[in-house]
Amino acid sequence: MRDFLPAVEEVLASLGPGDVVTYGEVAAEAGFPGAARAVGNLLAGGANYPWWRVVTSTGRLVPGHEEEHAARLRAEGVKVVGNRVRSGTSAPP
Repeated sequence: MRDFLPAVEEVLASLGPGDVVTYGEVAAEAGFPGAARAVGNLLAGGANYPWWRVVTSTGRLVPGHEEEHAARLRAEGVKVVGNRVRSGTSAPP
């Protein structure tokens, strides 16, 4: 079985500018389906990961960090409306 941290780091490292995925997608791709919260906790830990490319299953941005989150995504060409990622990304509309 893969270790959680290196598996998630590999998925996060594969994300490029303009890519948007959900916490659940990261967990599943890493081989840990159902571990969306663990991915969120990892990203909240302050390590140097591209946290802004990860949103909730409804496309919602990180509470309390919406302005920075939206600015980073917009800088990569991602459409953000009302603190949610919109169509044209892998996150739900």
